[in-house]
Amino acid sequence: MVTSERSVAPYTRTQLQGVQVSASRRSGTTDELGPDEPERDGSDLLAALLDGMDAALCAFDADGVLTHWNREAERILGWTAAEAVGRRGFAGWAVRTADAEEVESRLMSAMEAPGRQVDEFALLTKDGGRVLVRTQSAAVRGPEGKPAGVYCAFSEVHTQIDLERSIALSEALFEDAGWGVVLVDADLRPAVINAHAAQAFGTARGAALGRPLGDLLAQGVEELESALTHVLSEGAPPAPAEMWVSLRTAEGERRRCWRSGFVRLASPLAEEPVPLGVGWLFQDVTEAKQTEQEAALLRFRANQLHRAARAAAECENPGEAAAVHLDFALAGFADHALVDRVAGGGSADGEGPVRLVRTVATPAGSPGPSHITGKAGLPLRYGEGHPALQCVDRAGSVRADAAAADPGQAREWALARQWPRDSVHALCAVLRSRGRTLGVVTFLRNAGRSRFERADAMYAEDVAVRIAMALDLEELTGRP
Repeated sequence: MVTSERSVAPYTRTQLQGVQVSASRRSGTTDELGPDEPERDGSDLLAALLDGMDAALCAFDADGVLTHWNREAERILGWTAAEAVGRRGFAGWAVRTADAEEVESRLMSAMEAPGRQVDEFALLTKDGGRVLVRTQSAAVRGPEGKPAGVYCAFSEVHTQIDLERSIALSEALFEDAGWGVVLVDADLRPAVINAHAAQAFGTARGAALGRPLGDLLAQGVEELESALTHVLSEGAPPAPAEMWVSLRTAEGERRRCWRSGFVRLASPLAEEPVPLGVGWLFQDVTEAKQTEQEAALLRFRANQLHRAARAAAECENPGEAAAVHLDFALAGFADHALVDRVAGGGSADGEGPVRLVRTVATPAGSPGPSHITGKAGLPLRYGEGHPALQCVDRAGSVRADAAAADPGQAREWALARQWPRDSVHALCAVLRSRGRTLGVVTFLRNAGRSRFERADAMYAEDVAVRIAMALDLEELTGRP
């Protein structure tokens, strides 16, 4: 609306009347503009500019006679320029007679008022309907700076409200939204970023603009750029996407899960949609996602324990039941597992050093069920400080990891402890029954898995209790 008014304000009454003739000529009323050809060029240009405006515009001279009426005004009310230009005010045709005096006085009062004044009127359409419009009126100044008339730009109220809502929504998103909002240009660089998003990135709003996303994220950049490229070419996805990224912080990389929605931005002024970029809205759902994953993991592990107990109850040999518990526990938890028994059946607390004999082990090569070993009873050559011996000595769980990043050194670390060579992370849980230590169960993970955490140790201890009960029952029944 502002641009429409500025394009008309500098013109005098004489020029506006020239525009009237141009508008009439377009409707077929006259074929001549006048003898002065330069005036024809200027008037035609002005008429083209006014008719191309998105806002409806009309103008009145100092006597209240309508001197201009553009195409948008014709579209809204149905009256053509030939029917409107030359009338005095809106009375009897564009405004109800009862409202005409008030409307005319408020419009013409803009001649004496500084700046623009905004009003709302109910105007009549050519077919007899009523349209509520919002007007912006201002004085047209003559050569000496005196008011020579009034121009009035108007639009339907609901259209103006829609525009104001869009502007208000944009401002709210970039100031008060609880979601991160980023406008990414066609080069996949942030062009606008709100305060919430800047806080999520751990940077200032201005510092993030124009930088590659790889400067803001340590991991997850490829997935994010792929999603943005897809939106630019194909449009918005039908549902939000959950994306895991890693942020660089002073304490190191911080992994976050962002639930993201994308919309493609296209220019409304182009004849064909031209992508201007992507609007990216995201919300940090890391805590909720982690809670959800932990709950799913707990359900899975509880189900595995239940299934293992049902399967072990069908085993005639308690030693086979211990192997069944180990197989069920291995699924999704570790890559290898070992059960080492204390030589002689068990040891009471404080008896001193013990020797361990391998009883159950998973295949080191191809996956398969655990096999029972140790019939010869030969003790393992565990060196001093071995995690299994520490576990027996403490009667508690022990975690160990290969500190070396070099694969060769990690392989030597595993072989020195008589574990499969691809083992990188270990968790030892003690086997206890009837107040005695019966042995150790060791779970091993390869380099492709994460290290064992406290929750993993609790699950391993639950499995160790069941294995210990099976081994103790085997000792009592005397059926190795």
